[in-house]
Amino acid sequence: MAAMNAPSDAPRPIHIEVERERGLLLRWSDGSAHFLAVGLLRRQSPSADMRELRAEMARNPFTVLPAAAAQGPLTINAVEPVGHYALRIRFSDGHDTGIYTWSYLRGLCESHGTAP
Repeated sequence: MAAMNAPSDAPRPIHIEVERERGLLLRWSDGSAHFLAVGLLRRQSPSADMRELRAEMARNPFTVLPAAAAQGPLTINAVEPVGHYALRIRFSDGHDTGIYTWSYLRGLCESHGTAP
């Protein structure tokens, strides 16, 4: 079984700022900083149900999306550490099953992140 931790030389977050209505600001050990919007974090959740939904949408552009459970705009309700390798984000629509590893967050930053 492969180790879940990122290689020791991989950048790690050294500061995470939660803006509940906007998203996460991540500052990394290599000096870079990125902002990830709350909607992007929710759509790109690494949870099994969201991975399956993204795969289904790739196969079928007419996929019916599940109704949001939240009233009002999507926000971050809480961010919790998972060991020393990840975060769990609890969203206002009730979704909270994604485990965002440091390497997964770094990948999102590099492909979708914006400058702070």
